[in-house]
Amino acid sequence: MSHRSALLKIYHRLFECYGPQNWWPADSPFEVMVGAILTQNTSWSNAEKALNNLKKSDALNIHSILKLTEKELAKLIKPSGYFNIKSKRLKNYVTWFEKEGRFNCLNKLDDNILRERLLNVNGIGPETADDILLYAFERPVFVIDAYTRRLLKSMKMIDGAESYEKLRFFFESSLSADIGLFKEYHALIVRHAKEKCTHLKNCRHCIVETPM
Repeated sequence: MSHRSALLKIYHRLFECYGPQNWWPADSPFEVMVGAILTQNTSWSNAEKALNNLKKSDALNIHSILKLTEKELAKLIKPSGYFNIKSKRLKNYVTWFEKEGRFNCLNKLDDNILRERLLNVNGIGPETADDILLYAFERPVFVIDAYTRRLLKSMKMIDGAESYEKLRFFFESSLSADIGLFKEYHALIVRHAKEKCTHLKNCRHCIVETPM
């Protein structure tokens, strides 16, 4: 079975078990960017609580984040964990975003240059950069996270020691550059990782990970 066929088979199993996930839950590309930083090293539910705090304080915008002190911002995003670090990272990112001409200017850059620019921002690693590229800028990049690595390892498609870039290339070179597919696939992998295995006949976790 080719890599393409295997990856598509896993995708269809995921979709049949869990259905569409409608990710990323956000009202604007900027909210996606902020959420991508807040969800670093924590669950989405915690990041969402921090986002809601920003919304309630009318602070989920460029002007407010730049105006707030790091301490004030950290207090608002406390539910996301590592809030002092994330406060610095958010202010770094928003300062850069404003300096670069915001969304419209950045959106004119091609995929590789935009990714390189994102990775040069302090606190933005490959997974966060790709979250932003895929869900905010609608670019065909595949987001790799710990859940993706775990699933492919359990399916014996990788040994688990591969680099982030190698796994990203594995997906992008095996599948068509389909933004909708990449979004749904990543979201489904995250959903699958949250499911508890029951080992019962209709256990969705087991259905997905049945050897091919």
